[in-house]
Amino acid sequence: MTADYDTLAKTIAALTEGETDEVALMATVACEVHHFDDRFDWTGFYRVTEPEVLKIGPYQGGHGCLVIPFERGVCGAAARTGEIQLVPDVEAFSGHIACASSTRSELVLPVRDASGKVIAVFDIDSDQPDAFDQVDAEKLMLILSQIFARR
Repeated sequence: MTADYDTLAKTIAALTEGETDEVALMATVACEVHHFDDRFDWTGFYRVTEPEVLKIGPYQGGHGCLVIPFERGVCGAAARTGEIQLVPDVEAFSGHIACASSTRSELVLPVRDASGKVIAVFDIDSDQPDAFDQVDAEKLMLILSQIFARR
């Protein structure tokens, strides 16, 4: 079964219409995406709060790491490079940070503002191995750009 990203995008667009507060937008996106698919075990944002540092933002699921430097982990790689990180097996990712021992695969997307600056990363963890594919990455990136790049 293919995930219905068109409906998800429309739902998030309707819920966030007119909203400009970054944290409110992140909280809404994290909630909607988390409940969208059973593969998504932990869903949330890490915000760029100072140079080369990510701090936990709105999320759904168990606790997350509070601080992640750009040079560490999958989230750090996405923030540092500005590129999508699609990790089918977190054990095979050099420098993976195990915030939750149940995580088997991970998808991390850079979040950009209207100027193209990375302001956060959107992290989705799964307790299933190889849970994400390129379609998930592309559809979720489109949703994020429609919400955050307009600011």
